[in-house]
Parts: sequence; structure tokens; C-alpha cells
Amino acid sequence: METSELLKKVRQIEIKTRGLSRNIFAGQYHSAFKGRGMAFSEVREYQFGDDVRDIDWNVTARYARPYIKVFEEERELTVMLLIDVSGSREFGSVDVMKKEIITEIAATLAFSAIQNNDKIGVIFFSDKIEKFIPPQKGKKHILYIIRELIDFQPEDTQTDISLVLKYLTNAIKKRCTTFLISDFIDKGNFKDALTIANRKHDVVAIQVYDRREAELPSVGLMKIKDAETGKERWIDTSSSKVREGYQEWWNRRQNVMNDSFKKSRVDAVSVRTEDDYVKALIALFNKRN
Repeated sequence: METSELLKKVRQIEIKTRGLSRNIFAGQYHSAFKGRGMAFSEVREYQFGDDVRDIDWNVTARYARPYIKVFEEERELTVMLLIDVSGSREFGSVDVMKKEIITEIAATLAFSAIQNNDKIGVIFFSDKIEKFIPPQKGKKHILYIIRELIDFQPEDTQTDISLVLKYLTNAIKKRCTTFLISDFIDKGNFKDALTIANRKHDVVAIQVYDRREAELPSVGLMKIKDAETGKERWIDTSSSKVREGYQEWWNRRQNVMNDSFKKSRVDAVSVRTEDDYVKALIALFNKRN
């Protein structure tokens, strides 16, 4: 993409997603994703009913009457976006590709994070770690992330979700909030890696998919291509048996994915490319409150 076109696209996404994060998600994001713990704020005199374990003995000795420590929730988070950049993100049967929805969701979450004074980092992955952007704060950093979301060209086309989760677990030492954004078209089983990652971090899964991945239209002979392997084959979509078989395959896939989220205790939401991802994100945030 040419520089002028890229900057224009960055600006368009910035205007749209920054407005969404400011006007819609400000309260939900703040309450849905808690800080790492409690930070010491000040001391005050002991009152009846206070927990004696919070007594500050040094201050108490100095003033010869009991004082307790007052704590505030630590609000600052580190947020990591794990972005699937495999070949299948280039698919879209309506007005928009999965890649564009993934970009907008990621940008909205990024602006929500910096409005909350959180650091944000990104890991682009296929069946390898394509790029790691370390967590930082600030608008300049967000615009760099958006530019990469739009224009990043991966080396590989396939998907390995287990790999990126293991990388996250090893690379980010302190507990962070992690958004795993993918279509979850993965040949392997990622449940174990997801369980381990979610024990250390707070992992949230966002599936982005196209309706033509969930159901076949009846349009006669159709050549289909696996975007991740490049393999092509012809199928007869006028056959109800073929369409039903495909629907069963999709439903099985979704059930396995959702079962993995449930057993790993990971909050998740699915977003269809033609649907309103704002509603889906609000539902996800509300689920966590």
C-alpha cells in the first residue's frame, strides 16, 4: 500500500475507533478489566470495624494511636493483542474482509486501553511468530500499531494458536489482559495452551468469521480454495447433501472451539463480518461485570 493511501486509511480507522472507545466503551472497558491488585495510597486513623491486618505499625508508634493503610485498586494494565495474520483473514463474501474487522476491533481495544492509561502491545502470528511489538503507552504507539494492522505482510499463511499462546506465556512475565483475535481456523488443538496461558494471564477470545464459512450457498459447481494451504477443489453446492455435510462440519468445529473456551475458563465472543462488532464487544464486556 502506498504511503499516502496508508496514512489516509490509518486516519479513517483512528477517527472511527477512537470515537467508539471514547463514547461507547469507556465505562465498560474500565470495569470489565481489573487492575493487577491493590496499591498503597495513604494512611488514616483506625476506625471501629477496620481490619487490624491493615494497621501501619510505624505510623501508629509515631502518633501513639492506631493508623491503618488505605489501598486503591491498581488500574494500570498491560494489554496484549494476539492478532491472527494467516491467509484465511483475507476472506470476505460481503462488503468487508475478516482482516478489516480484525483491524477495527484491535484498534478500538487499543484506544480503550490508552484512555485507561494502560500499556498495549501486539503479537502478529500465523504458524510462527511474525512480529512482536512490546507494550507501550501513547497515541504515537497506537498509530504505529494501526499502521501495522493495515499493512503487515506475513511470511506464512497457516495458523498455530498454541504456538502464540506459549510465546505469550514465556514473553510476558507479569500478568496481563490478552485479546486473542482470530477466525480460529486451526488444524491443531489449542485447549491445553489456552488453559495454561489463562492461568497466568487474563485471556479473552474474539472470533471473527464470514457467513460463507458457516454455510454454503446453492450456486451449483463452485471452486473452493483453502487460503492457508492453497489447495483447490470443486464442490457441487446445488446438492443439499453437500450443503448439510458442510453445515455439520462447521457446527462441529464451533462446538470444539467453544468447548475449549469453556474448559479453559476463557470469556469469548464470535463476530460475523457483516454484523455490528460494537454490540458483540459490549456483550463481552457486560459478561465480565
